Amino acid sequence: MHFTDDDTLLFIGDSITDAGRDRADATSLGTGYVSEIARTLRDRAAGSSGPRIVNRGISGHRVYDLEPRWTADVIDQNPTVVTVKIGINDTWRRYDQGLLSSVSEFRTCLDRLLAVTAQRLSARLVVITPFLLPVEPGQEAWFEDLGPRTDAVLRAAADNGAHVVRADLLLPRAARNRPAAELAEDGVHPTPLGHRLIADAWLSTVHASSPDPMR
Repeated sequence: MHFTDDDTLLFIGDSITDAGRDRADATSLGTGYVSEIARTLRDRAAGSSGPRIVNRGISGHRVYDLEPRWTADVIDQNPTVVTVKIGINDTWRRYDQGLLSSVSEFRTCLDRLLAVTAQRLSARLVVITPFLLPVEPGQEAWFEDLGPRTDAVLRAAADNGAHVVRADLLLPRAARNRPAAELAEDGVHPTPLGHRLIADAWLSTVHASSPDPMR
């Protein structure tokens, strides 16, 4: 998939996508993987402006928070590529607030969002899987919830023909060679290195001319 100046790449999700963006500025991309992708594509644009890139991540959001804003934040932007990164807060809130998110309902909601996007737009769909690098006490237990939730993300993606960026495989693999905190200080939020790895994985999956970050 190669991009032109006419493309709009939209990213939506939670704090990992948000990455501190200025929500009062519609052009703000934050300091995370979305910004890294934008910089790389700009560098490769060979004199043109490159694709328009839109960040609609909001810190703390679960999949259910995406649905009320989907029309305004996704459909109305008329993107040609839509990337969704969601799921870790649906797990996290179970363990820090006792707020449950049924995996079946989670999958149904995500599937509905992907399906309506495919119906109303000609956009390519991309899903980034949730991930966890346990660095804090008790985080290992989260996999009881996160494992089935990640499977639900993969099934929803497959059902809707979405490209998949396997952050749940990429980051643990990278953590074999360095402390996990170098990739995500709290196990959830990526460091600059973690964001760069996600950006490279997205580019490798979605943008055919990119190098393979897993090599």
